[in-house]
Amino acid sequence: MEKLSFPEYQFKIKRNPKGTQIFDIVRKKYVLLTPEEWVRQHAIFFLHFEKHFPLSLMAVEKEISVNKLMKRFDLLCYKNDGSPFLLCEFKRSDVSISEATFHQIARYNLSIEAPLLYVSNGLKHFIAEINFSDKSHTFLQEIPNYNLQ
Repeated sequence: MEKLSFPEYQFKIKRNPKGTQIFDIVRKKYVLLTPEEWVRQHAIFFLHFEKHFPLSLMAVEKEISVNKLMKRFDLLCYKNDGSPFLLCEFKRSDVSISEATFHQIARYNLSIEAPLLYVSNGLKHFIAEINFSDKSHTFLQEIPNYNLQ
């Protein structure tokens, strides 16, 4: 798989008749290694090992209702009190991050209400802090460390 703009990590990867799989440390199982999954796993390792986000407070690909439609978010990190903290949307590395990507994560966030949104294709990363009172956002230079939240 392609080198991404994350630190180098050692992943558990296996090949079998179902295809190449990577071990997801959040779901605690092997999942199909797609280009989007490659980005997600790098982001999970980055959030956990570099930014100190607890694995126990991460959820991967859970269903939510968005305007009465069932959708799945890519990754959601929670605060210690169980409230949403960081909602993530990942694209494969050959997909450009566009305004449509931000509209997608913003729609998901209508029901989640996470104060931080993170969008990445593994090469480019964007983090936005949401101000719910005036319905604005500010782009941040980096994801804050979990212990500073």
